[in-house]
Amino acid sequence: METRYVWRRDFDKTSNGIDYQVKGKLQTFDILFDWYLREGSPFRLTGGLVYNGNQGDVRANPNQLGKYTLNGTSYASADVGILSGRIDYRKAAPYLGIGWGNALAPGSRWSVNTDLGFFYQGNPNVKLASVGCTTSQAFCTALARDVAAEQVRLRRDVDGVKVYPVLRANLGYRF
Repeated sequence: METRYVWRRDFDKTSNGIDYQVKGKLQTFDILFDWYLREGSPFRLTGGLVYNGNQGDVRANPNQLGKYTLNGTSYASADVGILSGRIDYRKAAPYLGIGWGNALAPGSRWSVNTDLGFFYQGNPNVKLASVGCTTSQAFCTALARDVAAEQVRLRRDVDGVKVYPVLRANLGYRF
């Protein structure tokens, strides 16, 4: 059984007082194997591997005063340029689930199958950078250090999504 899903979802995330716009792309492709505990039983255990293309492009917005506060230091948005980055996860993720239904069972041509499971996508990879620093080299170096500290904080804030839940149902017809 293989399935491919692609969804786009945009949302806002606040981390350490900075508001981020996240343009999310949820994309998975899986190869799963079903194991039926008893012959003829519709109950099954499912395991396999998921290609995990889930990712989000992030862009920070300055506060109402046109400033960013990074690692305790306030910066004017004109000096920072664009503060943006990406969040993604490891590409190969193990999948475990339980399900009900058997599309190949003898009898009716129609089948209804459900599956409840999860895949483990691990720790997020977070990259954050300032593009277009317009002041001195020393200022831009200090800004880069503070952006690196913010990157660590943002990673901690999104670290809670290591396990990705999956609930699916499908209707099948056998010819």
